[in-house]
Amino acid sequence: MTAEATDPAQERLRRWRLVLGGDSADGTGCALSGQDAAMDGALTALYGRKDGRSQGGRDRSAGLGASAPSVARWLGDIRTYFPSSVVQVMQRDAIDRLGLATLLLEPEMLEAVEADVHLVGTLLSLNKAMPETTKETARTVVRKVVEDLEKRLATRTRATLTGALDRSARVNRPRHHDIDWNRTIAANLKHYLPEYRTIVPERLIGYGRANRSTKKEVILCIDQSGSMAASVVYASVFGAVLASMRTISTRLVVFDTAVVDLTDQLDDPVDVLFGTQLGGGTDINRALAYCQSQITRPAETVVVLISDLYEGGIRNEMLKRVSAMKASGVQFVTLLALSDEGAPAYDREHAAALAALGAPAFACTPDLFPEVMAAAIEKRPLPMPDAA
Repeated sequence: MTAEATDPAQERLRRWRLVLGGDSADGTGCALSGQDAAMDGALTALYGRKDGRSQGGRDRSAGLGASAPSVARWLGDIRTYFPSSVVQVMQRDAIDRLGLATLLLEPEMLEAVEADVHLVGTLLSLNKAMPETTKETARTVVRKVVEDLEKRLATRTRATLTGALDRSARVNRPRHHDIDWNRTIAANLKHYLPEYRTIVPERLIGYGRANRSTKKEVILCIDQSGSMAASVVYASVFGAVLASMRTISTRLVVFDTAVVDLTDQLDDPVDVLFGTQLGGGTDINRALAYCQSQITRPAETVVVLISDLYEGGIRNEMLKRVSAMKASGVQFVTLLALSDEGAPAYDREHAAALAALGAPAFACTPDLFPEVMAAAIEKRPLPMPDAA
């Protein structure tokens, strides 16, 4: 690196030039060359145009247009110059700002993109329009993302829920190796003998053996409207993880104005995802009616509704169903989103009505989801984020 390049003042100008963009250095007096110029070109192609003009009003010739070769080259450039996390954001912006989603129907384009949850959501929304020549490539992309998510989430989810299932099956006459010593000591503090500095455990509390039979039933009820794409991806992965646990009977239901039960595909979350149809309307009441019809042991059932709560069905009936399920002993969880992005736009009136029924609605990150499920299984307060 040259002495000029390491000069602090020159480096500041260089950074400002990259931030500001522009054909004439935007007043910085700093020209770009080499890799800096290439990075600037990649950014300008995406962010330097707005209805054919720059923010300063000058015509700009840069852009991606609708040319697949141009987009493919651009995708290669940004993967060269930027880290993976930035590439994913730029890809998402390109799809939103420049309307490039239809180019993802070409196998060559799919092979060039950086796969992430949002890309999977876009592919699922294009599923019905996808030609046969592209579908296998799309499934490969989706499978890569799903497998990465399973590696990240499965072990902790199984460990957390196994512990919750054991604790929820406590017995009062446990065998020695099944004793829950922390709770046993807490329950017998009044029997402390100071002269012997010991506690007489008159009451033993122990874990039951949750692996002998199915102890809990979980129904995941997922809104597949377009705004819930990332939640659908994460919920499908978690559904497959839960289904792999012998101590939990898992059902996965997706809905828009129709209701589809995808439980028989839970052994492969990719099949689940391609069984969804993102977009369309929303009928939460109809979906909950179906879920309610599948409940056989209310006191041992957890229903998780994942929706932004924009109900197109019968609002009062929806609320009556939630109230009836809770009254029968069902643990009801309402998640506005299951993603890393936080709470989306949602129907606040419906959220408040559910909270009044004892089913507060909140957004949940994938990392928090195992704790939420563990709390529901143990019938204790849900660990809602502070922002909720």
